Amino acid sequence: MGNSSGKGEGGEDEEGGKDGEEAEITEKKKEAEEVEEELPLGVEEMFESGDPVLDLSYRKFKRLPKRVCGLMHLEKLYMCANRLRTLPDSVSQLQGLRILALDFNKMEDVPPAVCQLTNLTRLYLGSNRLMSLPPELSNLQSLRCLWAESNYFQMFPRELYDLPNLKSLQLGDNRMKTLPSDLTRMEALRGLWLYGNRFETFPNVLLRMENLEILDLDKNKITEFPSLKRLKALQLFSYDHNPVDTPPRVGQEVLVVGEGAAEFLEAREAKIERRRKAAEEKEAEEMAMAEEEPVIHGILKNSSSSNSKHATDEAAVTLGDEEEEQWQEEGEGEEMLEEEGVPEYDGAQLEYDSEGVEYETEELICEGEGFEYEGEELEYERAQMDYQYEELDDTGRKDGA
Repeated sequence: MGNSSGKGEGGEDEEGGKDGEEAEITEKKKEAEEVEEELPLGVEEMFESGDPVLDLSYRKFKRLPKRVCGLMHLEKLYMCANRLRTLPDSVSQLQGLRILALDFNKMEDVPPAVCQLTNLTRLYLGSNRLMSLPPELSNLQSLRCLWAESNYFQMFPRELYDLPNLKSLQLGDNRMKTLPSDLTRMEALRGLWLYGNRFETFPNVLLRMENLEILDLDKNKITEFPSLKRLKALQLFSYDHNPVDTPPRVGQEVLVVGEGAAEFLEAREAKIERRRKAAEEKEAEEMAMAEEEPVIHGILKNSSSSNSKHATDEAAVTLGDEEEEQWQEEGEGEEMLEEEGVPEYDGAQLEYDSEGVEYETEELICEGEGFEYEGEELEYERAQMDYQYEELDDTGRKDGA
């Protein structure tokens, strides 16, 4: 009895000792975790600088230094290529952050604190161990750029639908085979990188992404591409390292990268050059034809009558290289030259073919106020006519008038 009792008491003491040791070890581990990692040389000075940009990349941090969470002035924080698995909740205090780079770490989930940084515009999560995104990511309504390449996404993360301002999405080097049919909900998207996935056919939903400007499908297994001409906004399409030989049909301004793309671009450039030269030749021909019959605009001045001067100040005289119009009127005031015929002048007298010419009045009334006359003859002597030409302004009136 005593022995058994003693054994029992001893056993209890032994178990209590083990529990105590385990608790002590746990406590020491906890204390060890709470101990601040020794900061690399120069980092302390960075904390004190007041610079809104803090770059702690390639420092081998396993945890984010506590001091960082107190730097409320930070706008850009780079923690690339460390050994981070998560971030402390206190990171959510950095509400001034606009850029957060966490690529090349060991994160299996997006830290919850990140989803509370509502002013973020750029978030870099590439080269981690992510398989999904949390619903809370929808809090990042200002996010414009998300890079999550080189992770383990097998399905397109629909949580991104709730980011109305997302323009640039990098999901290259993942494991996706298809895209959801309602991807068109991402109306703000302009650049989409899907290289290095497992697409065997071209995702037809992309043909309805009319706002896409950049589309990268390198390193997939697509054997045929449809025409992409309906993507009017497209500027760059990359399809390199797919089992195809020729590029798809694209708009005239689209840059393509892939097998046969160089030849395609050269042929297209040559075609554009031919069209350009043809347009230049046509323009040169039109200019040459225009130079054969130059037009000079001027004002007829110094007529023999002050009243006729008022009428002719607004008239334009046109002279050509091959013909010159000379005006002379002779005879009674009832005779008037119709605009249908151009008389020939032999230096002595003008003769008119009177057929088809009707005279309705004995008075010749010229345009212009106060110009009318009655008389038997109206004579113009060639020596008295003085033609001078002055430049016209854009309104057709004489400069200074």
